[in-house]
Amino acid sequence: MELLSALSLGELALSFSRVPLFPVFDLSYFIVSILYLKYEPGAVELSRRHPMASWLCAMLHCFGSYILADLLLGEPPVDYFSNNSSILLASAVWYLIFFCPLDLFYKCVCFLPVKLIFVAMKEVVRVRKIAVGIHHAHHHYHHGWFVMIATGWVKGSGVALMSNFEQLLRGVWKPETNKILHMSFPTKASLYGAILFTLQQTRWLPVSKASLIFIFTMFMVSCKVFLMATHSHSSPFDVLEGYICPVLFGSAWGSDHHHDNHGGSQGGTGPGPSHSALPTKSKEELSEGSRKKKTKKAD
Repeated sequence: MELLSALSLGELALSFSRVPLFPVFDLSYFIVSILYLKYEPGAVELSRRHPMASWLCAMLHCFGSYILADLLLGEPPVDYFSNNSSILLASAVWYLIFFCPLDLFYKCVCFLPVKLIFVAMKEVVRVRKIAVGIHHAHHHYHHGWFVMIATGWVKGSGVALMSNFEQLLRGVWKPETNKILHMSFPTKASLYGAILFTLQQTRWLPVSKASLIFIFTMFMVSCKVFLMATHSHSSPFDVLEGYICPVLFGSAWGSDHHHDNHGGSQGGTGPGPSHSALPTKSKEELSEGSRKKKTKKAD
């Protein structure tokens, strides 16, 4: 019975890994990606004043991961733009989201139950892109673990890593919003997934690629849908990182928190008053001590 269940699970994973992404899953990926573009401040005004710049930003949101991966592997960054079907489909989605009369298309795809379906399908595309990117990098660099991890990472979260460049196209420069400095759950998950798929590709992880794709996709879909449904900005990795990172890299937050509490114990005053209070108190003690000595001598 266990053998039959294992065989059925393996067949399910294999069938799932062979499901074509175009056009249904790619359509969902384009819709969610361009929705995130419309959420950016000033994106709607940009589409009215400079539609070409808005279209370029939309293409970066949809195909930025391919461009960045091609740059890493020394291939033409415009190679994916030869895929006319995907470009036309993404362009149609961009036009409907930004220019559909009465924002009907935007309102339909933003309806939460519909949006959750699109988000889940986008994660299917993300995991498949990570696996394909690592397989592609392994073809060029058989023993280049870091190259494979980097390629898989940018395949899964390339648009996030290119966010500052995309902002420049919109006339915005905010280097403090760099996604490497403020990694979201999809960016972290893409990195961890790239490590897992690299271990599987180099045969250090004893599991088939189809099974790993299926398991990691279920994990990503469950987490992303839950976070979207609950409007949460936390990450499932926060608890684990809270234990591991202070041990491996130290805890800057813990030391800051300790200093803040130490300052707060001085009556809620800032660092300046607390430091100045100490010398004042010591001077009073010294003067009192000298006064006592003089009294003893007088006696």
